[in-house]
Amino acid sequence: MNNSEQALYALAEQIGNALKQKRWLLTTAESITGGSISQCITDIPGSSEWFDCGLVTYSNASKTGFLEVPEALIAQFGAVSEEVAAAMATGALANSDANIALSTTGIAGPTGAVPGKPVGTVCFGWANGKTVITERHVFQGDRHAVRLQTTAHALQGLLRLLQNE
Repeated sequence: MNNSEQALYALAEQIGNALKQKRWLLTTAESITGGSISQCITDIPGSSEWFDCGLVTYSNASKTGFLEVPEALIAQFGAVSEEVAAAMATGALANSDANIALSTTGIAGPTGAVPGKPVGTVCFGWANGKTVITERHVFQGDRHAVRLQTTAHALQGLLRLLQNE
């Protein structure tokens, strides 16, 4: 394992311990990360105790179909927006047995930039039934670097939410 993988593994272990302590289940709704968050989670032995499911909703149709993100929301704000990230997280929560959810949507590049949303723009959502938190960041680097930073930030945000719960 390289240093980045070790850091993600340690983060996923901490998340697992926090979820086990609360007896909670996690679900993920990933777009830009393409399942890498779910992979980090399921790399942890025993994660079936605290991980319910992970969805990769890469297309707008899958976001509306599986997560019930309103088409009008995507039309108004774009798929890469805090509004859609929030709807993805709440949709994942509503359509699973989980107690907490996270979502990622963004532009990994090298193409796809639009005015106001350069390559590296990522929106995050975390939801636990009471609270929905969103963030927008612009990460630097190539496609791999943007996705790696996105995975790490999503997990860090989840751990913060769990610790503040």
